[in-house]
Order: sequence, then C-alpha cells, then structure tokens
Amino acid sequence: MEDKGKTQDLIIGLREQFAETAHSYWGHHSDPTSWQFWFVASSLLLPLIILFFAVDRRKIFELFFFGYSVHMLWTYTDIALENWAYFLHHHFIFPFLPMGFNVSASLIPVTFILLYQYCINRNKNFLLLSIALCAAFAFGFAPLEKAIGILELRKGMNYFHVFLIDIAVSYTAYGMTKLVVALHRSRKEEDNGGGRSSGRVDFRELFSRRART
Repeated sequence: MEDKGKTQDLIIGLREQFAETAHSYWGHHSDPTSWQFWFVASSLLLPLIILFFAVDRRKIFELFFFGYSVHMLWTYTDIALENWAYFLHHHFIFPFLPMGFNVSASLIPVTFILLYQYCINRNKNFLLLSIALCAAFAFGFAPLEKAIGILELRKGMNYFHVFLIDIAVSYTAYGMTKLVVALHRSRKEEDNGGGRSSGRVDFRELFSRRART
C-alpha cells in the first residue's frame, strides 16, 4: 500500500512543476507579444463591455444570477476536461487562471445572459432558442478556435460533445435561476400578504414560457 505522505508530496511536486511549466509556456508562446493573446483578451473584455451597456438593470440580479450559474458550471467543467486532457488550450490569458477563462467567464455567460434577457423581455422560449446558441458555440466558435490554434480537442472529444455540454450547462443554469426566482416571488407574496406561505413552488409555472419574471 502506498505511503500517504509520499503520495501527497508527489502531488504537490507535480502541481508546482505544472505551474512553473505553464508560466514558462505562457511567457514564450501566449504573452502579450503574441496576437493570440489579444484574441483571447478581446473575447474576455469585449463581451463584458457589451453587457455593461446592454443589460436590463431592472432585472440585473436575476440576469446576473443566471450568468454566474453558467460561468461556474462551465468553469468547473472546463477545469475537469483540462485535467483529464480532453481540452487543450494552446493560448490563455494568464497561467494562474483556468486556461479557458476567457470563454467560461465572459463570452459564454454574457451571450447566454443576453439571450435570457431577450427571452424574458419578449416572452420567447429560452429552452428552444438556447439550442441554436449552443450549436453556434459548438459548431461555429469552437472550430474557429481550433482553426487558429487556440483550442484542441483530444481523446475522442468532438464538437457534438461540446454541444451537449453547452445544452446541459444552459438548461441547468436556467432551472436554477427559475427556482430562485420562484422562491423569491413566493417569499415576496408572503411578506406583502402578511400570511404564511405554504412553501410550495408550482413547477409548471416555473418553467412556463409565459411565467412571470
């Protein structure tokens, strides 16, 4: 049986070695002197600038909760895929951040926030329209990143898998957001009515396209 202390020391040593190697790689191939750095930086900053001017501030907490949920789900997924070498990011913003940070923290969440905002403001079906957006990311943006040498899919990972991950992330974030909105609405109605709420949530209303927002 392996010694626990030796195994932990090995893990720590490998982590330190990886951090040093990643920093060295970034300094030689992905620092601000490379055009790829600026492509990655623009995909991080431009969506945030657009969001600042385009977000509906009347619903900012709902929108940002949804976007944060997308961000966290995709970031954890991306880290897992990186650790198991299914994703390989050849260029990244900084070596101490997750390598797909520009996409998982800005481009994907912001785009989904704006779609979610469009759907709730115009009474459109988010679950349907998000399929088109997921397809655009999986079969449009991901191949673009591969073509210009930023992303590599390995070990059998393909664009359809990315599409399924996008669907799972967006639907999960949508469900989480609608649940929080329904719970908040229930508590608000309880406070306004001065009575005790049953604590029940109408799930048919929760995921209805015409549910109140």
